[in-house]
Amino acid sequence: MRINKFVALASGMSRRAADDAIARGRVSVNGETPTPGQDVTEQDIVALNGRTLTPPEALKTIMLNKPVGFVVSREGQGTQTIYELLPSELRRLKPVGRLDKDSSGLLLLTNDGQLAQGLTHPSHHKQKIYEVRLSQPLQPLHRQMISGHGIELTDGPSKLELERMHDGNDKAWRISMHEGRNRQIRRTFASLGYNITGLHRTHFGQYALGQLRSGSFQEMNQKG
Repeated sequence: MRINKFVALASGMSRRAADDAIARGRVSVNGETPTPGQDVTEQDIVALNGRTLTPPEALKTIMLNKPVGFVVSREGQGTQTIYELLPSELRRLKPVGRLDKDSSGLLLLTNDGQLAQGLTHPSHHKQKIYEVRLSQPLQPLHRQMISGHGIELTDGPSKLELERMHDGNDKAWRISMHEGRNRQIRRTFASLGYNITGLHRTHFGQYALGQLRSGSFQEMNQKG
């Protein structure tokens, strides 16, 4: 791990502040002044202002194909939680965003706060793609309203990009969005009188669900 990342994670400071501390000579590695960009391991003794830093927990990110019926919470209150699908060593990971109980698909869990911030902060405009099935065919006017000016909800307008999943089928749609407000897709269609019978997320930023089976997870490559 790069020295600046090690210091930032172990001390709680930002990466920029860690760079500044290294440049000012406040950081030592095995009693010596490190070079910028130097790599360190858990065996190295890293100190900040003379105080030894505890090696940070290894960064880990997994992608889970969440099944319907599981809640994204540690306390299910009688309902199954996503953590029941994971081995004990992964249950400390935190979800990046949410999927409601009746939704399925791609859910990321991580202990990398910087990654989570990059994926969820509105300023980064990360694309999310869902496969949605409706209780009745979507009317052309309603499609135009959703993808045009958007539908006005209590927390602001909701504008979605819609594409038919199959030619001639107006009940099944692929939806792209760059927001992530609570139950936004469901509320958008409900305001026009539609019930969603299936909502499945397939993409989140650079991550794609692919052929991962329902209820299964895989560890993602962690750059650092």
